[in-house]
Amino acid sequence: MTDERTAEYCVLGVDSGGSGLRAALSMPRGGPRLSEPVRSAEPVRTGPRGIDAGHLMEQLLPMARGLLERAGGRRITAVAIGAAGMASLGDDLRAELPSALAQTLGVRRTALAADAVTAYAGALGDRPGAVVAAGTGLVAIGTDLITWHRADGWGHLLGDCGGGAWIGRAGLEAAMRAHDGRRGGSKALLARAEEMFGPPAELPARLYPRTDRPALLASFAPEVAGCAADDPVAGGILRAAARHIAEAAAAVCPRPEVNPGAPSGAAPGAPSGAAPGPAPGSAPGESEVALTGGLFNLGEPLLAPLRDELADQLPHARHVPAAGDPLDGALRIAADIAEDRLQLPHDARMLSVHSEDDS
Repeated sequence: MTDERTAEYCVLGVDSGGSGLRAALSMPRGGPRLSEPVRSAEPVRTGPRGIDAGHLMEQLLPMARGLLERAGGRRITAVAIGAAGMASLGDDLRAELPSALAQTLGVRRTALAADAVTAYAGALGDRPGAVVAAGTGLVAIGTDLITWHRADGWGHLLGDCGGGAWIGRAGLEAAMRAHDGRRGGSKALLARAEEMFGPPAELPARLYPRTDRPALLASFAPEVAGCAADDPVAGGILRAAARHIAEAAAAVCPRPEVNPGAPSGAAPGAPSGAAPGPAPGSAPGESEVALTGGLFNLGEPLLAPLRDELADQLPHARHVPAAGDPLDGALRIAADIAEDRLQLPHDARMLSVHSEDDS
């Protein structure tokens, strides 16, 4: 690649989730964004073929063209799209988006990734370790730079243990126990529940018919955190959440004895390139763990027990701050595929790269 390295080229990163699309431009070699991200408030539809590629393009094209206009008429050479549900619902995107982006924007290379992968790339880049992404739900993803490992992310009925909906549901259960006079109840949480939702006996009718039950449950998580300092039941819920979060991280985090570093040719078809060194302060072969997502805005009531659990369950890993968010991760992946330097492992469902050069 030669002319793509000139100043007229840029890369596009896209983050597609339950609240809509975010998109931004940056230079191929990385660096600051060329403008503030743009957003669409409408989530991409899901249909019989999974995530609807046509609906995503309807939203993305005007956003991309507006970004290009504000960036002075540059051209996009590579795009990375991180989408919630990509691993299981991304067949239509993989079949349609690369050619559609090539035809409409002249894009040469497209990376399609699960949103957990872009969260990982934003938080840790291309270093081995684990990232826990937690908000309403919770998923952990890790890599030794050869393969991906995932834990949880199974939704509020089957998992997402330690996430916002899990904490909120546990807090409301404790409130209902106090209402009934059963052991394990919390009068403090009962009072907070009554303030938010009204009479306890009416809570099932308010909760069960809702299609946004996970978000409604998660809305009670800050109330649990607010009671934790003075209420042992609320504090116990957050300690249990911290244990679940650390368990998910431990399930996916590579251990030093099985971490071979970051060899080039990590997977068939992966671009070659020199492996980056560890982060400053890391020991050779040491994995890193980062946390990203709105759940961790609950602050010390959750973070204090979580630090203890991470130290206990992952003594071989170093807890580091997340460097960026999923949109930062999408921009990083786009810059890496533009420059043939992607070190994160290719995977048919988690992270696939499509090149017009090969068509």
